Amino acid sequence: MIQLPETGFVRLPQIIGDPKAEPPIPPIIPVKKSCWWAGVRSGRFPRPVKFGRCTMWKVEDIKALIASA
Repeated sequence: MIQLPETGFVRLPQIIGDPKAEPPIPPIIPVKKSCWWAGVRSGRFPRPVKFGRCTMWKVEDIKALIASA
């Protein structure tokens, strides 16, 4: 499994993976991008934090999501 930092923020490819990256990024939560955003809208997945044009998620929120599964 991928090691998440204790605190901080992660971007979407770090959560759902990116096989086209070099080196490939394995998924923490294996869903497609459209499924992820539908889950954010429905409240199933945590809401992101915006830093200007950059969208990120709190590591604590992602860890809580994994722990609740």
